[in-house]
Amino acid sequence: MEKVGIVGYYQVKPETDIQMSRPEMIFYAARGALNYAGLKRDDLTTVISATNDYYDGKTISNCFTVDAGGAYLKDESKVEMDGAHAVNYGLMRCLSGHHKLALVWGASQPSTFYYSCIRVLENDPTFDRPINLLNDHTAAALGMRAYMNKFGVSVEDIAKVGVKNHKNAAKNSLAWNEAQLPEITVVDVIYSEMLSDPVTKLMHAMPCDGATALILAPEELAKKIIDDPVWITGVGLCQETYYLGDRDLSISISMEKSAQKAYKMAGIEDPKKEIDVVELFEHSAYEELILAEALGLCEKGKGASLSSEINGEIPINPSGGAIGAFTPCATGVTRLVEAVKQIRGEAKGYQVKDANRAIAHGQIGFCAQNNIVFILEGGKK
Repeated sequence: MEKVGIVGYYQVKPETDIQMSRPEMIFYAARGALNYAGLKRDDLTTVISATNDYYDGKTISNCFTVDAGGAYLKDESKVEMDGAHAVNYGLMRCLSGHHKLALVWGASQPSTFYYSCIRVLENDPTFDRPINLLNDHTAAALGMRAYMNKFGVSVEDIAKVGVKNHKNAAKNSLAWNEAQLPEITVVDVIYSEMLSDPVTKLMHAMPCDGATALILAPEELAKKIIDDPVWITGVGLCQETYYLGDRDLSISISMEKSAQKAYKMAGIEDPKKEIDVVELFEHSAYEELILAEALGLCEKGKGASLSSEINGEIPINPSGGAIGAFTPCATGVTRLVEAVKQIRGEAKGYQVKDANRAIAHGQIGFCAQNNIVFILEGGKK
């Protein structure tokens, strides 16, 4: 099977209240990815967007971004999920042989809506939605408490993930300004604003405005566009049951199955030895531990023991992760872009030494209901 490579990318710096309209953000992301690859809009054959009508406040909201996203007179489609799913859609279009260059972008502007309120609309309409209690904060609290109770993990262990990701974000010029806290401590995280016990503000990914784009090309074309494209060598995705009460929130079965599929496709037998860097989409700090365990990087309940510092044994989220920059619908694309930067040696200030094979991850739904895992590789021996 012909490989597909990532040949261009661009991220608009996330902000709490960005001084751009939604189409402007998307334009700069799409234009920046094309410039990186030395391409023109006319070179594109398909454009895939990741947005959400609920977030945009419009039905069929992608029709308002066709021009800005580079899709004028092009084949265009939308994925109403995380941007990593849009990348998978673009990947399949390239592999189909019908499209040669796919631009994929994700964007949202939560400064214009109350994110936690909107997420209530994801709930069951006959029970959870009317009582208006289950949202991203309360769902995270249920998941974190389930994980702590099952494995005896302490709040301090989880707070350390928040500390690590905020410190890493301080090294990343494209992280959200308010996530860049180089002097943060475990005490700071634990005693920050309580969102829903035991989840506090500094251990949770706070939504911000932004847009991220990347460009996919089949193997022979990718080699002509740039030197050393980053190849997608494995992908796996899986979704768990819709209702939270039917799931064990202390583990992630869908992440395990997604990883197994991606590993098999990429020929990975021992991820602890064969993966150089991991970029996870964690809605809350405890999720990073559960997801890392599901990837097979350590035993269940032992995620806090992982050495995840930059240039540690298994660097996880050297960019700061979603805690460092969480733009709904764009976060999964950003995780892929951050992995590409590591492989190409372009992660200025937080570069992992000799990174050549990476995991990039996206998710949707409460408590990581649906997960998608990508294996990315460079050309280094």
